[in-house]
Amino acid sequence: MMSHPYTSSEGSYSTRLHADCERCFGLCCTALPFAASADFAIDKHAGQPCPNLQTDHRCGVHRDLRKLGFKGCTVYDCFGAGQHVSQVTFEGRDWREHPESAKLIFEVFPAMWQLHELLWYLNEALTRPEAAEIHPELQRALDDTERLVLLDAESLLKVDVPGWRAEVNQLLLRSSELVRQNELRRMKGSSSHRKTYGRGADLIGANLKGVDLRAANLRGAYLIAANLRNADLRAADLIGVDFRDADLRGADLSGSLYLSQSQMNSAKGDASTRIPPTLTRPAHWS
Repeated sequence: MMSHPYTSSEGSYSTRLHADCERCFGLCCTALPFAASADFAIDKHAGQPCPNLQTDHRCGVHRDLRKLGFKGCTVYDCFGAGQHVSQVTFEGRDWREHPESAKLIFEVFPAMWQLHELLWYLNEALTRPEAAEIHPELQRALDDTERLVLLDAESLLKVDVPGWRAEVNQLLLRSSELVRQNELRRMKGSSSHRKTYGRGADLIGANLKGVDLRAANLRGAYLIAANLRNADLRAADLIGVDFRDADLRGADLSGSLYLSQSQMNSAKGDASTRIPPTLTRPAHWS
């Protein structure tokens, strides 16, 4: 079995799956496009540096991003792909100092971002004892994904990343089902009133205050501006959920499945919101 640069010896998440902007060459500010909207004040094409990006790859308006209309920047998280492409794939070659590599760097970054996201989810699935029966399969998928992120740039661009994501997603879904089934068995006989929703549910602006959503399959659900104050989301599958402006004050997400930092950054919460220990409480939460 290969060593695991993305996990610690205790099996917890490594800092390599957390964005380290100091070691990145501003790739999210250059490689990715965005359009003028509620999240961004201007249009920007892929491969075009943001006008706020300084020559040292730092944001010149970082402290005022939300005030200036760049809320989308404060929500984004690359799962550590930025520093990996900058320092590992391209061995510290700055795209400003090596403009001949810029196009390739910007093309590799989105693929690396997707693979790092998979590493995040696979690491989480491997921490779930309820999914122990498929841990060997999850471990193999983790090993294979780690091998992909260590490929050189040209080789990585030949990888069918969407196809690999679809394959790994089947494992993540099986893990989710095992965890949620265990939670449902544990809850059997509970007198609390529960609501259940299917994957991809349209819950934009829904009033779910105090609702018991334990073990719910909310994959890909639209919870934009939903009221989830004091809701119970333990063991709920939240992969791909759109939490933009959702009110999570007092909500319990401590045991939820596949929650990411970007989802937390896009929501509203407070000191009473319970989140997994692998995530950081956003600075803008009250």
